[in-house]
Amino acid sequence: MIGDRLRYRQRRSGAAGQHPAAVVVGGGLNALGVVRSLAAARVDVHLLAGSHAMPAARSRYARVHCYDDTTADRIVPALIDWAARFPATSRRPLILTEEGKVAAVSAQRERLTQDFVLQLPPEASVTRLLHKDGFRAAAEAGRYCVPRSRRIRSSHDLDGLTTLVPPLVIKPAGRQSAFLAHFPRALRVESVDAAREQLEQMLTVSDDIVVQEWIDGDDSTIYFCLQCLPEDGGEPVSFVGRKLRAWPRQTGGTARCVAAPEAADALVPITTRFFQGEGVIGLAGMEYKWRAATQEYVMIEPTIGRTDHQEEIATLNGVNLPWAAYCQAVGGEAPRATPATPARIWKDPTADANAAAEYPEIAVPAPHDAQVIDALWRWDDPAPGLLDLYGRARRRFRRLATRAS
Repeated sequence: MIGDRLRYRQRRSGAAGQHPAAVVVGGGLNALGVVRSLAAARVDVHLLAGSHAMPAARSRYARVHCYDDTTADRIVPALIDWAARFPATSRRPLILTEEGKVAAVSAQRERLTQDFVLQLPPEASVTRLLHKDGFRAAAEAGRYCVPRSRRIRSSHDLDGLTTLVPPLVIKPAGRQSAFLAHFPRALRVESVDAAREQLEQMLTVSDDIVVQEWIDGDDSTIYFCLQCLPEDGGEPVSFVGRKLRAWPRQTGGTARCVAAPEAADALVPITTRFFQGEGVIGLAGMEYKWRAATQEYVMIEPTIGRTDHQEEIATLNGVNLPWAAYCQAVGGEAPRATPATPARIWKDPTADANAAAEYPEIAVPAPHDAQVIDALWRWDDPAPGLLDLYGRARRRFRRLATRAS
């Protein structure tokens, strides 16, 4: 439930109070990018975060409210309690930034619609698309290109691995905290025997795992299409980008990315058709990998009901998707895209530094004139970057003290 520790940071905006404030849930880099994107559009922002020490909670552009229990099953009571404490004359748009919260909010949406504007697909679509095998089935039914895969529920399913061609990648079928406490969210293996050995261990903590064929290519062949889809089935606001570096390499999240307008003509129609066919509205995204052998983009996984980790890359390049979602929620017109020149590169400083240190020999392709933007550091909003610097200094001091002792 929301704690009594509240700290407000009123941003400088002449538009505050003219429209309902946006409510953003989360505290990481994802939420920080959303807060800054909305502030750039002069939208008042309330942030519900798990701690004041989280990057987004340090932004000067949000009114910060901390809640003690950040687990997915407590987010709905926290939102209801917060709305009772801070009533408004109109419903406020709700923007989620964490995958675990989407299923919880969707399943209990009727409890929230009195106080919040929710832009979510039908519950059946949420359940299907948040599950990797459900997504695969939906994509295959629509004749989209996806990796061949097998769902592993027990040791009896292991014999089916022989139908797949290694290398393989193993993932939990859904968001499973028990699994992630013991294993990475994606693990590449080079043979069926290696996959069987890993799965025998994983089945001790999870009974729902997916094994996919690996799509050849480095991290820079991974593309994504981020969208805000209107309820009337009209043209969505879209942005296409690609990864330049990931951490961990090949199986991890985005460490550095850039706009990829050269892929927009191919990816926007595919992504739009898939999401509209599944009844998806609001914020969503699809990740692809370019398969050179067959010259096609392969769908990897969707993001629905929330922003993506690197969502701010779109805003930095002139496509403000959180603002588009806000406008849609309050009945306004979607903002026009104004592509940035030169292109901007978004980087997660910690993940990017880890990847560069681990694989210094791997060159990172990028436009020669592109400007690199740190996800934390901004001159007009310095606290998140300063907090990160302080945390790094403390960790380094502790390591040195441990060695000295």
